[in-house]
Amino acid sequence: MNPELLNRREAIARLAMLMGFAVIGAESLLSGASVAGKKTAPGFSDAERTLLDEIGDTIIPATDTPGAKAANIGAFMIMMVTECYDDAHHAVFKAGLGKIDEASRQRHGKSFLPSTPAERTALLNELDAEQRAHQPQKAKDEPPHYFRLLKQLTLLGYFTSEIGCTKALRYLEVPGAYRGSEPYKKGDRAWFTPPSRGFTS
Repeated sequence: MNPELLNRREAIARLAMLMGFAVIGAESLLSGASVAGKKTAPGFSDAERTLLDEIGDTIIPATDTPGAKAANIGAFMIMMVTECYDDAHHAVFKAGLGKIDEASRQRHGKSFLPSTPAERTALLNELDAEQRAHQPQKAKDEPPHYFRLLKQLTLLGYFTSEIGCTKALRYLEVPGAYRGSEPYKKGDRAWFTPPSRGFTS
């Protein structure tokens, strides 16, 4: 099996545990399974991939480190939704793209892509608050709010990408000696240590 795939699988498992949420579809990716054969949901267009890149880049913008778009976050999200989401979650995710454009038109008189960075951020902050309020009220078997899915996949894709691991996090390819009292200054980046190559799914 491909060691790089195993590494990303373990990174996904660790990241989900650290973030304290269950990543929708992660169990399929971690097991090497796919739900693609069972699905009837439509695929994604190039325009939708571009929109996902821009949404992801608004959630994690470029600062002194590259943003989510530099990690090809749109392609990652499409892969996860296509390969690991069932039809119900796929439909919620895909419909959410249209809802974001519609919400942008209502608030700013234009769709998401031509909106300014400030307008995009304000809109996504509103949607984030909306999904937080929705989560405790939803039925047990009801899919999460579409923005929750978008945000989860953006964080997951970015912080398990090469850019996220080596630019946003402090990359340690070969662990050194154990130091239990490593100095820490407020604002220091977290460490990323590559998973063991011996990991099996």
